[in-house]
Amino acid sequence: MPEQIRFINLNPDHTCKTYLFGSLSSQNVVIVDPELEHLQSHVEFFTEHNFTLKYIIDTHTHADHLSGAAALQDKTGADLIMAQNAPAPCVSIRVKDGDTIDLEGLSIKFITTPGHTADSISVILPGRILTGDALFLDDGGAGRDDLPGGNPADHWNTLQKLRRLPENLVVHPAHDYRNRTPSSLQQLKGTNPLFSIQTQEDYVDYLLDLQLGPADWMHDVLKANYSCTQDPKAAWVPIDSPSCEAMGTLDPNVEKQQVDAISPATLQYKLDMNEDFLFIDVRSVGELQGKLGKVDQASNIPLTSIMNDVSQLNQFKEKFIVAICGSGKRSIIAAKMLKKSGFGKPVYVEGGIKAWRSITNQKEKQ
Repeated sequence: MPEQIRFINLNPDHTCKTYLFGSLSSQNVVIVDPELEHLQSHVEFFTEHNFTLKYIIDTHTHADHLSGAAALQDKTGADLIMAQNAPAPCVSIRVKDGDTIDLEGLSIKFITTPGHTADSISVILPGRILTGDALFLDDGGAGRDDLPGGNPADHWNTLQKLRRLPENLVVHPAHDYRNRTPSSLQQLKGTNPLFSIQTQEDYVDYLLDLQLGPADWMHDVLKANYSCTQDPKAAWVPIDSPSCEAMGTLDPNVEKQQVDAISPATLQYKLDMNEDFLFIDVRSVGELQGKLGKVDQASNIPLTSIMNDVSQLNQFKEKFIVAICGSGKRSIIAAKMLKKSGFGKPVYVEGGIKAWRSITNQKEKQ
């Protein structure tokens, strides 16, 4: 690892990572993804080590914590760097793909890495890359794409861009929830499951089936960060929640519920026999126009709608309920959520719409 730069993880024991770096030949430093709650400790650290904060970088607009960027900018006079399309009005330097900044001979390169958010950037240093939420370590995957501005198709393109970078670059993400050790892009190509997905279509399908949508408190955090808040009470944030991972805001008590599956053939039999049950498609409304199309026999009640107001189904508490989605994941969560809320007979369709369509297609050919 090159030794011409100082590089410090200021929050080694925290799930949100804040990095400090600079040239060993200078006391001017850069801080990346500071949190507002740690503002005072950051300022004290600069004073203790006689550092001068030159630049602040937010790799994207955060939905899981209040950014300390605006407050540090105000306290230190440092320039705040974000992507060209970042919505925050307090950004003083807006970078586009391939831009570089020189800091006492240390080259800082920026690349756009959208997907988790539209304004995501990664920072390339000698021997290192700070990926924000564009790429996590090992089985952590990457930041979820079901928050405002997220786009799984864009994220696929970002992963292909990262795949083409020098393999010796050591990845330092903005989050780590499992005490993983930073490792090279070469290693992550073998350990991060997102690199194993072969096509953009499969990648989008995979992520669509993990969508929960943002928790209510995340909207408050985004609103505060859009406005460059310096108020630590601008939004409530749960402590160390894995909220930027896919399914990260799911209540652990929901995940513990045990629910049953029914086969696509059993579902089709029940439909053919006109059995009395509630059949719900828990995909988003937009997906009904996608390649899997609308399930005419089902009522569309998106998983996010169930999460926000499960009581809308209270009249069906004693009814047999069958949940379906693209390939199964969200329907499992829907069934578990209903089970936890006292619904007696929720099940999910094994393999989802894809498996059920194959059954119905075979039947039509006979």
